[in-house]
Amino acid sequence: MLITIETRDLVRIFKHGDKEFRALDKVSIQVPEGVIYGLLGPNGAGKTTLIRILTTLLLPSDGDAYVGGYHVVRDANKVRKIINLVSGGERPGYGILTVRENLMYYGQVYGLSWGETKRRIEEVNELLHLDEFLDKRLNSISTGMMQKYALARGLLNHPQILFLDEPTLGLDVQNARHIRRVIKHLIEDKEIRTILLTSHYMAEVEELCDIVSIIDRGRIIATGSPDELRKMVKDEIIYNIDVRLSDIDRIRILRRFRTVVGYTIKTRQLTGEARIRMILSGEDIARIIRTLEEENIHVLRVTRDEVSLEDVFLRLVGRGLEDEYE
Repeated sequence: MLITIETRDLVRIFKHGDKEFRALDKVSIQVPEGVIYGLLGPNGAGKTTLIRILTTLLLPSDGDAYVGGYHVVRDANKVRKIINLVSGGERPGYGILTVRENLMYYGQVYGLSWGETKRRIEEVNELLHLDEFLDKRLNSISTGMMQKYALARGLLNHPQILFLDEPTLGLDVQNARHIRRVIKHLIEDKEIRTILLTSHYMAEVEELCDIVSIIDRGRIIATGSPDELRKMVKDEIIYNIDVRLSDIDRIRILRRFRTVVGYTIKTRQLTGEARIRMILSGEDIARIIRTLEEENIHVLRVTRDEVSLEDVFLRLVGRGLEDEYE
């Protein structure tokens, strides 16, 4: 098995005056060739810091990192020739130029000839369906179009290894699905040898990734396939309880129960409801519902559910991810 990305006890410390913040704390990962490797964690967990080091944009404070067999510090220029990076929410380029003109510009930056750049623009146009906005100014296109353009830019140089940092951040459901389909196509057709993807959308990671590492507060706390990670909570029971949004402040009552391993809350402002997702270490749901109703918390629905990566995260970290996934 060929390892295309590897870190060994990687540390990154940021200093602000007399204070230090350890963004990465002895992170060690191995990413085999030919997989989509997911890095799952909340905002501030260290995902972007790790990607910035692997793409030579940030120096590590300690430890080593290799991409494509090259050391990211000693062989930075060699690393840059075989990678590209796409970050969700970024707006790379010049607003007064069209999307096509910006892609032509980046083709030159990547060292491609004029003719080769034009050919590759046609390739990414066919893959991402850019026709509707290819000749529009960059500063006039929507967020969804901008994400497609950013991915097109990231594919222009035919990178062996592609880094995707929150690639569907801020996108509507339809555009996010299209981006995910493209990502799967790239790895299945071997157009990209390896993809490292960061996300805080649980379902996105479950759908796309062959291997997942969960990162929290700069540390890798678990690694495995989605199925392997789900087995970590195979002995627990998962329930969803829907309640009125106005009752949510009293949900702390769940902490009384020893069988409640953890819970997350997702609010639905439009419907005036909230969903409590609970991990139970025993079949105690009847007593829990009875206690909620005794506290005048109106239970709307109760459903049992399958284990997800969100439950694994909650089990390991002790809290859930706040952002919802569509």
